Amino acid sequence: MNNCENYRFIETHRPFRDLTFKFYSNGSLTIIDNSDDIVISPRELKGSSYDFYVRKRLAFIKQDLTAKLHKYA
Repeated sequence: MNNCENYRFIETHRPFRDLTFKFYSNGSLTIIDNSDDIVISPRELKGSSYDFYVRKRLAFIKQDLTAKLHKYA
């Protein structure tokens, strides 16, 4: 089963994008620009949206490692 956590982020500075971040339990990621309904890559993020992505990605990795430690310890 591949669970997904969704987060929405709206940039407060130009280009004012409305983004949805989908973090899947298998480690994959999808970032959707809601205004254009297109998928973008993390390389296209800048400023606060990139910072948001990095913080959520690190939290997701930490949560995954903690769950694996409890499972296999």
